[in-house]
Amino acid sequence: MAMDWGPIIVAVVMFILLSPGLLFQAPAKTRVVEFGNMATSGISILVHSIIYFCVITVLLVAVGVHVHTG
Repeated sequence: MAMDWGPIIVAVVMFILLSPGLLFQAPAKTRVVEFGNMATSGISILVHSIIYFCVITVLLVAVGVHVHTG
């Protein structure tokens, strides 16, 4: 039985990269976007969650990312 690892790999990588404050934070405390500040807020978590949902939906449904093993 072959398992499709594409959605799992994409979801984990996107979750790590879109963590608020890791690469960027939108909206930030003093600016619209700050890069690498390692801080977060409630509204920033909401914005990053919406971005994550949109990007993961496009990659998995529209593009159809698949990584098969076996």
